[in-house]
Amino acid sequence: MQETERKYEAPDGVALPDLAGLPGVAAAAGPEEQRLEAVYYDTSDLRLARAGLTLRRRTGGDDAGWHLKLPVGGDTREELRLPPGRAAKHPPKELGSLVQVHARGNALTPVARIRTTRHRWQLVDDKGRLLAEVVEDLVSAQDSVDNSNVESWREVEVELGERGDVGLLERVEARLSDAGIVRSRSSAKLTRLLAGRISAGSGGSGGSAGSRGSAGSGRGGSAGDVVRAYLREQVDAIKHQDPRVRRGEDDAVHQLRVATRRMRSALQAFGVVVSRDGTRELTEELKWLAGVLGEARDLEVLRDRFERAVHELDDALVLGPVQAQLTRHFAPREAAAQEAAVAALDSARYFALLDAVDALVANPPFTPLAGKKAAKVLPDLVDKTYRRLAKRVADANDDTGLHEARKSAKRLRYAVEVAEPVFGRRGKEYRNKVKDVQTLLGEHQDSVVARPVLRELGAMAQLDNENGFTFGLLHGLEAASAQRVESRFAVTWKALGRPRLK
Repeated sequence: MQETERKYEAPDGVALPDLAGLPGVAAAAGPEEQRLEAVYYDTSDLRLARAGLTLRRRTGGDDAGWHLKLPVGGDTREELRLPPGRAAKHPPKELGSLVQVHARGNALTPVARIRTTRHRWQLVDDKGRLLAEVVEDLVSAQDSVDNSNVESWREVEVELGERGDVGLLERVEARLSDAGIVRSRSSAKLTRLLAGRISAGSGGSGGSAGSRGSAGSGRGGSAGDVVRAYLREQVDAIKHQDPRVRRGEDDAVHQLRVATRRMRSALQAFGVVVSRDGTRELTEELKWLAGVLGEARDLEVLRDRFERAVHELDDALVLGPVQAQLTRHFAPREAAAQEAAVAALDSARYFALLDAVDALVANPPFTPLAGKKAAKVLPDLVDKTYRRLAKRVADANDDTGLHEARKSAKRLRYAVEVAEPVFGRRGKEYRNKVKDVQTLLGEHQDSVVARPVLRELGAMAQLDNENGFTFGLLHGLEAASAQRVESRFAVTWKALGRPRLK
């Protein structure tokens, strides 16, 4: 579940204002008193807290249990809950796994104990539906490293309900501000308590690495600034997608694989900005990770492709238990590939890769060219990537050649993507043209990969005394699809042309 919440500092002696009179709010039900106690878990160097995550075991209240909160963006976080179980020294594996992209095998131990006396109001509309929950907390917090150090403060939290919206949050905030209750500088009680330790440490896994809009990454910035901003974006994507892969969420494997490929392509294409000699080992490790994830992704793509194709056939052409045959073939393979992907994400090799990408964005091995203006340096490097693609296209006279051209098209697309903040609309338009080339070649490669699998499915159907006709039909359709791509490719390629970004 996702929660959208804001925290406020409430000075002693400042009363909580009446919120029932706000537009759209029919009543403020409450207050209801709760007494809560939570033990927070983290690594010894507070890697989770630095990344904006909180992991706790709470007792008391109506949501007792284990809570993991993952940042989503802005005021929104995703909260995962498990029953409290018996008091334990370690968090449950289901939640401990989801923070490994930051913890990286380091032990998760208690770092703080926080006791809260809470008064809760519920803002409801004229039909009694929950708009927002407002709580006033009297907090007593203790750092587990220094058990003698107890801090106390008063704060207010406002969390949107199912029927609430951001506009209501703004109106509540304005009312609180008028009363002298202002936004908190800490996003969580834990970060307020441990602020000194968090700022003093360097944190191996880091938090959000920043965005493309960071200073210096635009047209007037240096080549190094632009490339590093892009690399940071991919590191953020890896850290965001990691727990989604572990949970088996839709498209998560694909998105994590794309982030690793984008990073690898950028390091290869801009090796004269970020020293290629300093990143060669890292690109090999990124290739390894993309390969592990690729098995799960390729199976997913094939299954979806076949299921769509069967759905589009006339019913009279679907002979035998085709869907059951597809399930029988793909389900165990996809389960094994997912298990292998998660095992890779739990490996020391993956943790070392994460350490390496953190070190890369913190202190890239820049060359002297990195200090020059991006608008002067990047066009030539993009053009070089284009020339590599053009050579692959010229040499592409079979399935293997077209596949190599596809990989080069993908590298060019990512290279243009790196430079897009510098060249704006021109960069975006050219990237879209490159994507057309890549997509067309991708359709061809998908057909190349699909045909042997369809042949195997047809043969297995025959061996099982079932009808393999439909798989043979799909095989023929795939061959025809590849031929159509080959006939269309020359026109699409000609429409691309050389990049003109200078």
